[in-house]
Parts: sequence; C-alpha cells; structure tokens
Amino acid sequence: MATYLYQTFSRWPLLPRIFFMAVFSIILFGFVIHLVEPKTFPSTFDGIWWAIITASTVGYGDYTPHTTAGRLVGILLILVGASFLSSYFATLATTAINTQNTLKQGKSLYIGKKQTLIIGWNERSRDVINQLIQLKNEAQIVLIDDSLTENPFPGMHVHFIKGKPFYDHVLTKANAKSAELLLVTADQNTPEYQADMNTILTLIAVKGINPEVHSIVEILTAEHVLNAERAGADEIIQTNKQTSYVMMNSILAHGMASSLLIMLNQLKGSSLKFISVDRDWMDRPFNEISRILSEQRVMLLGYKRGENSIVNPPPDDKIHLNDQLLVISD
Repeated sequence: MATYLYQTFSRWPLLPRIFFMAVFSIILFGFVIHLVEPKTFPSTFDGIWWAIITASTVGYGDYTPHTTAGRLVGILLILVGASFLSSYFATLATTAINTQNTLKQGKSLYIGKKQTLIIGWNERSRDVINQLIQLKNEAQIVLIDDSLTENPFPGMHVHFIKGKPFYDHVLTKANAKSAELLLVTADQNTPEYQADMNTILTLIAVKGINPEVHSIVEILTAEHVLNAERAGADEIIQTNKQTSYVMMNSILAHGMASSLLIMLNQLKGSSLKFISVDRDWMDRPFNEISRILSEQRVMLLGYKRGENSIVNPPPDDKIHLNDQLLVISD
C-alpha cells in the first residue's frame, strides 16, 4: 500500500508535489509544537500559524518557543519547511516563466473557440491582423507559421503556433476544429506553383478537421484555382490577377490605384461590402433602390445573384429577395 501511494505521488507534477510537501510539513510541525509547548501554543491552529510565519521567514514574534525541545522543533522547521517553501516559490516562478516562453515561442495549445485562423506570416497577413485588432477588439486570432521564432503580436489577442499548417499536430495545437474562419496566405518565398500546392494542401488538412469553417485562400497561379475550389475553398483570392487589373486601371486612369486602396481599406471610413435585400425592395428596379440607398449615404454598385456578380447593371433590372447588394458604405 505504501509503495503504491509513493508511486502515485511520484507521478504528480513537480509543482503540486512540492506544494503538498510544504503544506504537510507546516501542519506536522504546527501539531508537534503544540504537543511540546501546550502553554505557549494553546491550540494546533496557533502552532500552524507559528509554523507558517517561521517557515516563510517573516517572524512576527507573537509566538516563540521557550523550551529547548521547542527550539529544536523550530530549527528543524527552518531546515525542512523553509526549504520546501523556497523550492515551491522558485518552481512556481520557473513554471510561470516557462509558460510565458512557451506561449511566446508558439509551442502552447490554443483552447479558445470561434477563432480566426490565419496561415502564413507576411506583409499581407500582418495588415489583416492589424486591421482585425482595430476593428474587432475582442477578435481571437490564431497565427500559424513555420518561419517565425516568436509571436509578432505579444500582449494582443493573437495566439501564435509555430509549425507547418498541414500537419495534424500543429492544427490540433491551434484547435482548428473550432475555428470560425480560415485565411491561407501564399508563401511568396517559394515558387508560385509550389506555394499554391502548399496552400491547397493546408486547405485540405483544415477542411478535413473542420468542414464547416469558412475558408479564404490566396492562389497565385490560374491553373490552381480549380483545384482550390475542389478542395473546398469558399473564397479564392487570385493575387496576381487582381494586381494586374489594378495596374491596368492605373495605366488607363492615372491615380486609380490609390483610390481603390482607400475604397477597400476598412479603416478609412468607407468600405466595399455586400448587404441583404430588404423585403420592401423585392422586385423593384435597380435605379430605384440606388436612389433609396443614396439618401442613406450608401452607393449601390451592383448585385450578386447566386455565383454571378453584376456591376453597373441596366437601371430597370429587377432586384430579387435573395440577391446581395454590392455597396460602398461607411
């Protein structure tokens, strides 16, 4: 029985073991001093109080042993109890530092839910995280990257996981099965074809764990767009194509690039977004709804019907209830 208890106790984590031994020694010495000097220490609680004050080296002096036997008990308490308490606080401090370092270095498990999972560290993901933090103060963000050595956003709502995002143990650390949104950015330090394959592999890995997560992936080559759709991407950002469109518009209309950036920047006071159709607008022409929205300082650009987006449609186009209206709004 004693062997079993010892083996069980030895399996405890270090911090609880030291804490238990410190508490046990204080209670034991408090009981012993009460037996040795019952007049000086009228109750066991008085003895325990004296043991705590003595072992912690505070020494109020309200209780002091007067006999040789009592002083010997005090000496043993200082040698045994104080060492356990010192070890406990030292271990506690070491554990706190190790926990902080583990969190900073991306080795700690994320236990929250409904987080935004961002894959890859680059200027694009940095800007996205900065804007999410400013727009949503309570946004929970998990960043997965293999190139970083520590969390680039310490002290904020960003939990860093170091590792390759298509490995199960890394996604488990990130609690990917509870993620609400997934953003996979392309690694532009690798060839575009390889970067797209890694993006699709990551998408498959996350979707395998969490099929319901809304996924946004960045694809660099046109050949891999269809593969990303097959892998279950909800939205695909074709970076190279979109950049070339911006360049072409700037060639045809100088200054267009800066105007587009302002329109797309959520922090600049206006944003491009979809809104739902009000029931009162059902089957009414596009130009009529445009006038209604303009009175609310909202500019109507077009609408999305199913998978098709129509920009600047004919004025008499009828709007359906299930359409999504594309607007610029504050």
